[in-house]
Amino acid sequence: MKYLSFIVALLLSLLVFSALNAPARELPAASPIKPEQLASDMPLTAQLDTIVLGSGCFWGAEMRYEKLAGVVDAVSGYADGKGVEPNYRAITKHSNKMNPNNHAEVVQVTFNPQQISLETLLQHYFESHDPTQLNRQGNDVGTQYRSIILTNSAEQYARAEAVMQQYQPLLTAAGYGQIVTQLKPLSEFFPAEAYHQDYIAKNPNGYCPDHSTGVRFNRDTPAQTAAVDNSAMLNGKHILVIDSESYCPYCEKFKAEVASTYMGDIPMHFRFASQLKDLSITSPTWATPTIILLQDGQEVYSRQGFLSADEFYLLLGKFKLGDSEAFDVAFDEGTDQRFCKEYEIFNNTPDGVFIDKLSGAPLFDTRDRFNSNSGWLSFTRPVKDAVVEKPDNRYGIRRTEIRAKVSGIHLGHVFNDGPNGRPRYCINATVLEFKPRT
Repeated sequence: MKYLSFIVALLLSLLVFSALNAPARELPAASPIKPEQLASDMPLTAQLDTIVLGSGCFWGAEMRYEKLAGVVDAVSGYADGKGVEPNYRAITKHSNKMNPNNHAEVVQVTFNPQQISLETLLQHYFESHDPTQLNRQGNDVGTQYRSIILTNSAEQYARAEAVMQQYQPLLTAAGYGQIVTQLKPLSEFFPAEAYHQDYIAKNPNGYCPDHSTGVRFNRDTPAQTAAVDNSAMLNGKHILVIDSESYCPYCEKFKAEVASTYMGDIPMHFRFASQLKDLSITSPTWATPTIILLQDGQEVYSRQGFLSADEFYLLLGKFKLGDSEAFDVAFDEGTDQRFCKEYEIFNNTPDGVFIDKLSGAPLFDTRDRFNSNSGWLSFTRPVKDAVVEKPDNRYGIRRTEIRAKVSGIHLGHVFNDGPNGRPRYCINATVLEFKPRT
């Protein structure tokens, strides 16, 4: 045993001696860490904050928050209830309509404070609805629609309270009452059912509820929506579109798909609900877009929500053409009488362009017109990209129908018996208007 202990001690001594006398190894030089790298290397959750906001129906609110730079996510849900199941069926029961313990429709907003401050987010929150309405927003009435801010810390609570106090004098100056927004610590947030999430994106042909007051914080914009001159709409026919004061995908879609190509002679005006002074509007204006037809400043007809081009031009056709031969031709695929009065006028015009009677889009040029002696206007070709062709097999005859590309109205047919082997576009004159070439 003594011999074994001696051997073990000797080996340990040799190991220590080797370690102490081994050549030193250089560690690789560390790369300098930039401040932005420190932030990007941090766990994502360490950079984000959340707040729960209720401003009426959560559908439009969710979409608006998601469009703000710095907002990472927005989730529709329920909060601040007691004794009521956190689901849509329970909170919408008639017995819970005015139940103070009902859950509120809210949105949990996750944001990056480095990109959007809590104060800026709350300013958008207050500007996006009417915080002076108690347990309602517009036609949505009940405790589920209450204005409420639910915070996650004492600091967040204090900052939210400060923003609310900044907003009250602006509302008061604009003639509004006291803010009734509830400010509370968050107890628990319950995500809404899957079909409520991204609801507006899933339903592309609806409208956005917009209950904003038009009162703005003193940031880079005026405190209140600028007044506009509506005097032009007090005479004649006009198209009024109620636009959103914040982001509304249905408004943007209408502008892109319909308004951007409209060139008709009935003027189209975009206004916020707070900019309707001197106009006689009887319909609710809280849904955006709302399309209102005016005659001498008086509402004739209105329609809430997005309208496709086909729907818009059918509505416009009734407004402009009424019960007429032109309407029958445009929308019921009718045909002008041979040698009708419009034909007699348009067959002998000076140099110019024939345009769509509704959209104002150019359709045919007098330089392509010829006299076919058929009793209908005839052209060898349309303006480039102005029309679309569709097969027409009605009445047992195979023909090619011509429709206006922008408005979709029926124009006539094309045949292969034009001059010098060219096509003959046989077009109804009642759906056209003429513009001399300038």
